[in-house]
Amino acid sequence: MKADLHCHSTASDGTLSPRELILLAKAQNLFGLSITDHDTIDAYATAVSVAQEQGIRLGSGIEFSCEHLGHSIHILGYDYLLTDPGIQDLCKRHQVRRMDRNRAILEQLAKRGFVIDEKHLFGLADTKTIGRPHIAQEMLSRGYVSSIQEAFVKYLAEGKSCYVPGTPFSIIETINIIHAAQGKAFIAHPYLLPRKMPLAEILKLPFDGIECFYARFSKEAAQPWLKIAKEKNWLISGGSDFHGSIKPETTLGSSYVGQEEFDKIFEHPLS
Repeated sequence: MKADLHCHSTASDGTLSPRELILLAKAQNLFGLSITDHDTIDAYATAVSVAQEQGIRLGSGIEFSCEHLGHSIHILGYDYLLTDPGIQDLCKRHQVRRMDRNRAILEQLAKRGFVIDEKHLFGLADTKTIGRPHIAQEMLSRGYVSSIQEAFVKYLAEGKSCYVPGTPFSIIETINIIHAAQGKAFIAHPYLLPRKMPLAEILKLPFDGIECFYARFSKEAAQPWLKIAKEKNWLISGGSDFHGSIKPETTLGSSYVGQEEFDKIFEHPLS
């Protein structure tokens, strides 16, 4: 009994539509799923009915980018009300942040001779949540790089020449909005937190859980995070961070939680 609680659709930067994602979950014999697109809940407009048709248990999810004490950290929101105006407003604010950041990245690329038309880029993706993966894909299609990985390694990754951080959102504000929507806030992929991140300070914040199982990391690697969850009496989540063909090395269901963990997180499943 496996449920993948971290995956992305074409509503943000994944390559499978919400329907295709549900069908893949069915084909992979997953019993449950949560679509955690970046800064948007648009996937659920179609995902709920498809999950009901396919007998997949679906819980509301989302991934927000935040900053704390100058460090980047991602938060997973689960089991919130899709109709909550606070969640919807935060998504809109993040979309504005992303648009401003994308324009700044395109300016940096243009200075290096990599010209990408803004209107063309924004018209390519079937989503309002355009980000660096879409820019990398356009760089590849124009022959500026030989792979999406090269686009990130040379230009778009944090610390590289064309990276732009964007306007930060605070962890506390994000957690409060998730809680106001009757949801639960989790630390996303703690494996990826930079060593300079003040982890002790992060763990003092009012999270509800932590993503202990992630992507292709082993169960042994999860032990420190499981220990923290036990000490803090936090809930445990896990997921692949599946993006489709943009990250082919990561398959849906490569990390997961069982039914017991799913039921503890999703008191109000969508299907």
